[in-house]
Amino acid sequence: MKTILLAGGLGSRLAEETVAIPKPMVEVGGRPIIARVMDIYSHFGHSEFIVAGGYKCLMLKKFFANYHLIANDISVDLDSGDLKLSPISAGGWNVSVVDTGALTMTSGRIRRLRDWIGDETFMVTYSDGLGNVDIASLLEFHRAHGKLATVTAVQPPARFGNMELGANGQVQAFTEKVRRYETWINGGFFVFEPGIFDYFTDDTEPLEHAPMVKLTSDGQLVAYKHFGFWHPMDTIRDRNALNEVCDADPPPWLDFENVGADAASAPRAVI
Repeated sequence: MKTILLAGGLGSRLAEETVAIPKPMVEVGGRPIIARVMDIYSHFGHSEFIVAGGYKCLMLKKFFANYHLIANDISVDLDSGDLKLSPISAGGWNVSVVDTGALTMTSGRIRRLRDWIGDETFMVTYSDGLGNVDIASLLEFHRAHGKLATVTAVQPPARFGNMELGANGQVQAFTEKVRRYETWINGGFFVFEPGIFDYFTDDTEPLEHAPMVKLTSDGQLVAYKHFGFWHPMDTIRDRNALNEVCDADPPPWLDFENVGADAASAPRAVI
C-alpha cells in the first residue's frame, strides 16, 4: 500500500530553518523529520512512499537520491573511486519524489498524484508531525467502517499551565500542564479510498477545507481516535521539544506499547 507524504509547504513559522531547507528536512535528533515519519509506517511493514514535494523540492530529491550514502557507512578506494556500503540497518524503502508545484495546496498535491496511486486504498500524512499511531489498527478500523476516508484524531499537546476555578474566583487547582478533556484535532495519518479523488477539484484548496467539509456532509469521513503520543513541528519550540525526547529508547513516536491508558476501552469512531 502506498503512502503519500505531504512535503511541499513553506513552513513560514519555522523560517529560521526553512529559509534554507524545506520543512520536512528540518532535523529531529540528527535526521530529517520526514525520515522519522517514515519510520512509523515502516514499523508496520509499509515501505512504499510518494513524497509530494513543492517548496525546495530539489533538496528532497537530492536527499533521497543519496540516502544510501547518508544512512550507511561507506568505504572508498581513493585511487579507483570504488565505493562499498556497510549497511547500518535495513531500510527497505521505495521512495518516489514528485514535484507537485510550489504553490499547490494539500488537496491539489494529492490530486496530482492520482496516476501514481491507481485504484487502490492509500494513506496520506503530513511530514511535520510525529505520533505513535498504530497503523495496523488504523487500517483495520478504516476497512471496517466502509467509508471513503479516515482521519486520525489526536489531542493537542498542552502548551500552557492550567488553573481550575471555583466560586468567587477561588483557585481549586493549579497544574503545570492543561488536563486533557475531549478536545480533538486533525492529526493527519489519513486512509483514503480512490473515490476520494472526486472531492479534489481545485489545486488551490487545502485538504482541510472544502474536501473535508464535503466528505463530512456526505457522511464519508470517519475519525480514528489516537490516545497516545502526538506532537507537531510547527515552530522552533516544537522542534526543540521533539529533540529533547528523541534519545529515548524507543522515542515516544515509536513506542507502540504505550498508546494511551484509555485506548483499549474508549470508542474509536466519530462520524
